Amino acid sequence: MVSDLLSSLNEQQKLAALHGDGPAMVLAGAGSGKTRVLTTRVAYLMAEKHIDPSAILLVTFTNKAAGEMTERVRLTTGKRLQFSGTFHKLCAKILRVDGHHIGIPVSFAIYDDEDQIDLVKKIFKDLGVSAKETSPRLIHGMISDAKNEMLSPTDYRGFARGKYQELTAKVYERYEKKLKENHAVDFDNLLNKTVELFQLYPDILKKYQNQFDHVLVDEYQDVNKAQYLLTKMLAAPENNLFVVGDFSQAIYGWRGADYKNMLMLKTDFPHMVEYKLERNYRSTQNILDAATAVISNNTSHPVLALWTDKPPTQKITLFEAES
Repeated sequence: MVSDLLSSLNEQQKLAALHGDGPAMVLAGAGSGKTRVLTTRVAYLMAEKHIDPSAILLVTFTNKAAGEMTERVRLTTGKRLQFSGTFHKLCAKILRVDGHHIGIPVSFAIYDDEDQIDLVKKIFKDLGVSAKETSPRLIHGMISDAKNEMLSPTDYRGFARGKYQELTAKVYERYEKKLKENHAVDFDNLLNKTVELFQLYPDILKKYQNQFDHVLVDEYQDVNKAQYLLTKMLAAPENNLFVVGDFSQAIYGWRGADYKNMLMLKTDFPHMVEYKLERNYRSTQNILDAATAVISNNTSHPVLALWTDKPPTQKITLFEAES
């Protein structure tokens, strides 16, 4: 079954999927078949390397993508991955089991976006702040930004300057206290509290490090600081880390993602092997050439030279809108 999968891969894809031990980075351009490489890699580890499914961690950015990959692996190997999903889903599982060490009860609630905004509005009321004059969503966004940078309320208060940052510092401190009183966490807390747990209790971290022999992460250009730290922590000490991403597809900077984390990996893992998936199966060459001509002006990160054997069917047209 795995050999059948491999026969459908091009040479670049095959080299990546059959990577040995140690850290690897797969730079996968748009439409280059990265999902196929990831699922083949997982199937290869299970069927050929005899890695137990429970020892493989596959992290993606949506549960839907994780479900699709898990199903592909099951159809190929007859086995189901036990740990696949988003960083948030993984951290929720970990905190349900071990969060009590840092004061998080087993039955903690997870506040969704609406719950979080409602909580900020209540704090506004306590502080006598008008929700009409200052947007609760704006202040909540600033709190989330702080959490994405792993800044505690005390850290944030230390450098808060100006009206909005000073208000955010006050709200942030009360926001975290209210979450704790309500036995709740928000989405950012799921990540940060897991990092905190691992930092304070190395033995618990070691338990999960022993659990996972291989850690695979999709869309790595979109990880934030906490997700980066979790990746490094869980992959150690064997560092069988396999990340897939594309600097040019980084789109989640507004929620704390930083493509520079991919650059940092090369520093933190000096022996990392790099693979490039540059053959595109989605577009025609004229579209790829135009995209490359634009993206190559960005000199802050590597740009893939995407190519395809699909002949151009029509010229690119420019549409100019009034707004």
